[in-house]
Amino acid sequence: MAKFIPFLLLATIFFSFICLTMSKEAEYQPESYGPGSLKSYQCGGQCTRRCGNTKYHKPCMFFCQKCCAKCLCVPPGTYGNKQVCPCYNNWKTQQGGPKCP
Repeated sequence: MAKFIPFLLLATIFFSFICLTMSKEAEYQPESYGPGSLKSYQCGGQCTRRCGNTKYHKPCMFFCQKCCAKCLCVPPGTYGNKQVCPCYNNWKTQQGGPKCP
């Protein structure tokens, strides 16, 4: 009986981790991203999410909102995933670097 309780506790933690991981993956819904998936009033909230983990918050927010206003799209997550929003991905600076964070 004494060995069963730690095993049950470990199994519960493992099951909780699996459920949490699956729920995070379920949040990404490709049909809710892409060109024209947002209204202009939604850009602020989506850019706050997109720029949430950066230490350069002000410039990230400035360029994200500029890109969102043009593309009406902000990629999922805080980094990468730009392929779901081609306008956001393909807008470049004069030097050829990415304009949108």
